[in-house]
Parts: sequence; C-alpha cells; structure tokens
Amino acid sequence: MQNKKKNMLFRKKILLILLLVLTTFFLSGCLKKKGSKGYKVNMEIWGVFDDSSVFESLFGDYREGCRSIGANFVTNMKYRKFTIEEYKKELLDALAAGNGPDIFMIQNSWVPQFEDKIVPAPVDILTEKEFRENFVDVAGQDLIGSKGEVYGVPLSVDSLVLYYNKDIFNANEITRPPKTWIEFNQDVQKLTKLDEYGKIIQAGAAIGTAYNINRSTDILNLLMLQNGVQMPTREDPYPVFSKTGEASNVVDFYTQFAKIGSPVYTWNPHLHYSLDTFYEGKVAMMFNYSWHGKTIQKKNSKLNFGVAPLPQLDPNNPVGYSNYWVLVVAKNKQKPKDNRAVNNKGDMILKGDDYQKARINEDWEFLKYIAIKHNKKFTLKHAFSGKRKDFVVKDDPTEKYLKATNKPAARRDLIEKQKNDPFLGSFVYENLIAKDWYQTEAEAMENIWAELINQINLGEITSREAVKTADVRMRQLIK
Repeated sequence: MQNKKKNMLFRKKILLILLLVLTTFFLSGCLKKKGSKGYKVNMEIWGVFDDSSVFESLFGDYREGCRSIGANFVTNMKYRKFTIEEYKKELLDALAAGNGPDIFMIQNSWVPQFEDKIVPAPVDILTEKEFRENFVDVAGQDLIGSKGEVYGVPLSVDSLVLYYNKDIFNANEITRPPKTWIEFNQDVQKLTKLDEYGKIIQAGAAIGTAYNINRSTDILNLLMLQNGVQMPTREDPYPVFSKTGEASNVVDFYTQFAKIGSPVYTWNPHLHYSLDTFYEGKVAMMFNYSWHGKTIQKKNSKLNFGVAPLPQLDPNNPVGYSNYWVLVVAKNKQKPKDNRAVNNKGDMILKGDDYQKARINEDWEFLKYIAIKHNKKFTLKHAFSGKRKDFVVKDDPTEKYLKATNKPAARRDLIEKQKNDPFLGSFVYENLIAKDWYQTEAEAMENIWAELINQINLGEITSREAVKTADVRMRQLIK
C-alpha cells in the first residue's frame, strides 16, 4: 500500500515538473519580445562642406563600439557631400521621392520649412533637459519645439564676429577693435579714405548695402536683436516690424554707412564683394563667420588680420547672431531594394513601420553618440525590446569632429576648451550670447530685406516704407 502511494506521489511530481517545463517553454515562446533578435538597417548621411573622411572616422569608432557589445544593427554607413549650390534642391527632390538620406544637414533657419519632413528625437534617447544642458541657448531656441521636441543636433555653432585688418589699424594708431557701436562709428570715420573726387579708396567697414556684402541680412538681423525689435517667434510667426519705430531706426543705422554725405559714409553698391575687398586689404573691418577664415588665408596668406567679438549697443546685455548647420533625421525613407535589413543569421525581417522604427532609432542613437557629452561610455538601446548595453567611448566624437574641421563648438563643455583659442575664442564667446528669430521661409525673407535695403541705397524708398513693405510681404509668405 505504501509503495502504491509512493508511486502515485512520484508520478504526480513527474507530471508537475513536466507541466512546469512545458508552461515555461510555452510562455517563453508567447512572451518573447520580437525585439530580442537582431536587425539590420542602412545609414546614409547628406551634408555640405565636411569631407567624407571626417564622418568615416566617426563611423569607424561607432561600429567598433557597437561590435564590442554585439549590437551590429547598422550596416553600410556612408556620408555624401554636396556643393552648397546644389544641395537644397537635391535634398528636397530626394525626400519627396522617398529615397533621400536617413540623416541630413540643414541650416538652423531652415527648421520651420523642414518640420514636416523630419522626426524629433525619441524621448527615451534624447530629452529636452539633456539637450539644454549640453548646448548653447540659441541651439535650444532653434531646435526645440513648443512641446519640448528635439528636432536636431548641432556639432558646431557659428556666430558673427568682427574681422579686422591689423596693419590698417596700426597705421591709424587704433590699438584695439571697437567694443561698442559708438566706437565702431568713430573708427569707421578714421579708417575711411576718399580721393579728391569722393571715391572710396579705403573702406572703414563693409556695411550698409545688400548684394556686395557677405551675409548682409544677418548683420541687419543682429542689429534688430541688439535694439530689442520685436521679432517673429515659433508661437507668433507673423512679423510686426512696423509696429514701433525701432526697426526703421535700425534700417537707418545700417544704411547710413552707404549714404553719400553721411559722417560714416564708407561703402557703396559699386565696391567689390566684401570678402574680396577684405583679403585685398582695401577694407579695415567686416562681419563674418568662422568658415571664411580659411577663405581669407587661402586668398592672401600674408594678410595680417584678427577677429574680435561684435560691437554692442549695451555691453552689459550683449547679443550675438548665429548661422550654423544641424543634423536631423528624415521622417520617411524607403526600405532599400537590396534588402539589407535582413540577413541569414536569424535577424528580424523588418517590414513597413518596423523598418521605420528601427531606422529612426538607430539614426538618433548615432546622432546622440556624435553630439552629446559622454562619461566614457555610451548606452545603446534596442529599437524593439528596449534593452540597453553600454560600450566604452575612447575619444569624444564631437571633439574629434571639431579638431578635424577647426569649427567653433556648440557644446558648453567644449566651449570651455576653445575659449582661449586665438581664432575660435571670439566665435565661441558669441555662441554663448547668440540669439535668433523664427523665419518661416528663411531664404525668401532674406531676399525681401536685401531688395528693400538696395531700394533705400538707390533712394527709391524710405526706411519706414521698407519696414512696412517687409511686414506685408513676409506675412503673405506665411499665409
């Protein structure tokens, strides 16, 4: 009897064990997340100015890190460089056809035009808080949406500074570049040389006109911001330049430098282009960005020039102006025809929304890797399971990029490293104080201001008429 009971208990135990094993096997099969497998996506980046070698180096470091933890989710990483003249058209055509890049560069002022073509960072990859802690304020102004969406990341921010010819300054016993606009006007009067017929033979500064000054409308925008003109914002994009008198006063200030008979007459529409005039040694000052430092040195390696922070209206409340490129992620991209999202090692077969989800996840992971500060490790996230693994970051990717390109930093911690650089120091200082405004159609709005400045130079309209016209034409653009 006892043996019979023992046998029954034994059989029950065996059945219980088998039941537990089968249940575990069944549940593991049913609850196994689809993201537990690997997957493969391509990554193509489009941009301007940067050589492919710069990105190839970043690609190599990233792949090495991913391989070290067995997270080889991205294949065929490649960068394609375009000329600035062809870039925007090629980009828009490719995005419209669905076969554009995964990641691409846009100017900071283009963000409003591209918002419907790009996808913000997933909040589990990059948050607004993390963005603002890393980057200068102007980047947050440009790239963070009304609901805290992060639309892109900059590897560099560039801001206007004052370029000046040291030899011309020394010859006229001017010991330092002007710190205020009052000093700037005084220096312009000292440095401008006219012949007996009133022709400019040496310009004090390249300012006052539209078409023969590089980034003339940026200088005008800077003056608007320094003078507290109410500028369009994301929340209220409609211009109201004519609402008060500040905007017309700014236009008067700007155009006085090209007005014959003005005490500060120093420039006119008939002079050479500002960059050419500067490297020829025929103008003492101009306003420009860091990338033109190389242009000047290439054109005239013997030119003795320096850079300095911008003149300010109120030195206690300094304001700069930025113009830079950011990296964003395309909202949609066709799955590649060569089907590289699948391989023969049991990786997931990605279709439709799954492919887009994986692609966007990997694109933003890479952008975070190359742009955000890391404490010697980077956390990689699986697109579907959400599982995370860390790999060691040997070199700061952003710092590596900046050294290769000699560009000013967007990240606060790297500004600290560049602030004493004899060339980049002025640019990164301006990055800290730079502001911007919301331009729904940036290039069209630039053209409106340029045309109106030219009409003022020709005496066809007044500054007040120009400001009213700007309001009307820009509002029509938005509508």
